[in-house]
Amino acid sequence: MQRYFSRWGWLLASPYLLFTLVFFVVPLGWGVWLSTLSWDLISPSREFLGLQNFAEALRSPRVHAAMLTPFRFMAIFIPVTVAAALVIALVINSVKRFQGALAIAFFLPYLASGVAAALVVRGVLDYFGPFSSFVRTVFRADPDWLGNPTLAVVTISLMMAWKFSGYDALIFLAGLQSIPHELYEAANLDGATPWVNFWQITFPMLYPSLYTVLILSVGAMFSVFTEPFILTNGGPQLATHTWTLEIYYQLFSSLRAGYASSVALLNAVQVFVAVFLVRRLMEWWGGRYGWQ
Repeated sequence: MQRYFSRWGWLLASPYLLFTLVFFVVPLGWGVWLSTLSWDLISPSREFLGLQNFAEALRSPRVHAAMLTPFRFMAIFIPVTVAAALVIALVINSVKRFQGALAIAFFLPYLASGVAAALVVRGVLDYFGPFSSFVRTVFRADPDWLGNPTLAVVTISLMMAWKFSGYDALIFLAGLQSIPHELYEAANLDGATPWVNFWQITFPMLYPSLYTVLILSVGAMFSVFTEPFILTNGGPQLATHTWTLEIYYQLFSSLRAGYASSVALLNAVQVFVAVFLVRRLMEWWGGRYGWQ
């Protein structure tokens, strides 16, 4: 009987195992092999280089910039997105009617084309655009939104926050609607204020949602491509140069498939370490409130 159930288990798991093998294990193995080669994607000959591609990548200022850029984005993107998503979720959860319509309205930016949104932002922030004209008229300032390294990082981070806030709000909304009302009723009997209820009940009970949002946010900041590609092309001074931009330029502009593969593997290592640290931090914080 045990062998019968074991066969059924392998049979039911086989689609996922096949998917993992075809779309993860084989590409990963091919990527590791490719990272040891010098190949231009066209020539039939390939030269084995060993770890030279990795050594070159670790010395490259462009790769150093790609390592730092996700953290620059995270410093603005994560607090802005989490705060905005929480407010949106609380607003949607508080209304009695049209919750579905409101949720869809806030979710729409996530569905918008990244290229189209970036082109709109570039037009709005252009020197003769409406926003720049307004700032010059009212504040007598002429900021170079996409030419200044700090402003370029802020602009792209806020644009990404606008796009992801509605998506993350749906995750928080699901968390809010799963909190037992008995907790609030008991706290109200003890005279708790709405402020205390939020910080002592709502926020800790949103731990699973916050955990998910933070992991997704970290992953998203390591894979940003469209916005810096359209708005800044990785500049100015490599301030918005991301991993995906470096891989794209090395692969399709320089035709260095082996080097691009080594950069992609370094990117994967950094993502793994960053996600691992966020997980440990969140598990430490959740453990204070009884979450395992």
